[in-house]
Parts: sequence; C-alpha cells; structure tokens
Amino acid sequence: MRYRLLADLLLILHLCFVIFVVFGGLWVLRRPRLAWFHLPAVVWGVWIELAGGICPLTPLENRLRRLAGEADFQGAFVERLLMPLLYPVFPDSGIPYFLGSLVLVFNGCLYGYGLFRKKNVRPG
Repeated sequence: MRYRLLADLLLILHLCFVIFVVFGGLWVLRRPRLAWFHLPAVVWGVWIELAGGICPLTPLENRLRRLAGEADFQGAFVERLLMPLLYPVFPDSGIPYFLGSLVLVFNGCLYGYGLFRKKNVRPG
C-alpha cells in the first residue's frame, strides 16, 4: 500500500512537472524570476523528447509499482500516459519531435513577448 501511494504521488509530481514545462512560460510572464526554474525545466523536457530518452522518474515509478506488487508500465511517461490523452493513436515516432519543438516554440514566443513587453513599458 505504501509503495503504491508513493508511485501515485510520483506520477502526480511527474504530471505537474510536464505541465510546468509546457505552460510555465505563462506563469513566468507574471513572475519573471520563475524563469530561473522554468528555463532549465524546458531544456530538460525538450531534450528528453528530442533525444528519445526516458525521464528518471519513470523507472523509479516502475520500481515502486513492482514493490507494491503491481505490473510496471512500459515506455516513457509521455507515451504511456499523456499520449493517449492527447492522441488516441500513437501513429509514428515523429510525434516526440513535434511535441518537443512545439514546447520550444510556444515557450520561446512567451519569453519573446515578455521581453518585448518589458522593453516597451514606459515609466510614468
């Protein structure tokens, strides 16, 4: 029971991290100092997607599930949990490149907008 709870909490933490990577740029617009946390998270998230890697949280979650007597999940976090939510079918291996690029462009636009807005704010 304890291992299952830890695995579930880790899964929730993992999902929160992915949401922060994708949409954290919106939060940075309101709190620019969060960029010190968000930029490394974006770099990590995009690198994992483009390199075809597996986040270290996935094997840890799998180990906790095995210790709880459950079957572990195969594949990366995005493939087994998020992709079925976003796309009913995982048609080809080009999707991780698309998602990584989309996150990079989306957050790049947000940061660009934030810098543009900051430069054009006039005192008084």
